[in-house]
Amino acid sequence: MTRNDTRNNWLDFMFVTKCRYNCFGKQSHIDTCTAAFRELEAFGFEFGVFGFGGTHVHFQANVPKKYAVQVAEIMLKSRSAQRMFEKHPGFRKRYPRGSFWSGYEYHESIGRKDFAESTEYILDQEHHHNVKVIDDRQQKLNAFTAERDTASPARA
Repeated sequence: MTRNDTRNNWLDFMFVTKCRYNCFGKQSHIDTCTAAFRELEAFGFEFGVFGFGGTHVHFQANVPKKYAVQVAEIMLKSRSAQRMFEKHPGFRKRYPRGSFWSGYEYHESIGRKDFAESTEYILDQEHHHNVKVIDDRQQKLNAFTAERDTASPARA
């Protein structure tokens, strides 16, 4: 019989890119990083909001009790770096040694402070750091359909 973890271990994380390069100016980069973090939901992680400030990411995560904060940080950073290099090969030019995140990290228990205050701060990152994110995601073109070439005669 397995027990559900009823403990609350919500933490406010901040990870900074190596050399503080502005890697989160495009929506596709933000989406890739967010999706990579969410892959860890299979291991019991829960996520709140995400906020990107150009050179760094703030986010809320409920870390399962079987993982120490340091182990959780390693899991989060390694999975997201791996996905960033897979989906955006141009990052290998900037980071030839494969180290996407800097050694700096910040985390704080949200239990000590107001959860709503943390959420508000994280969601305000673009405004707080005066960052303009470019939406470069590929749009689907439903208006175009393949038409039969009417100039050539039909073959029987």
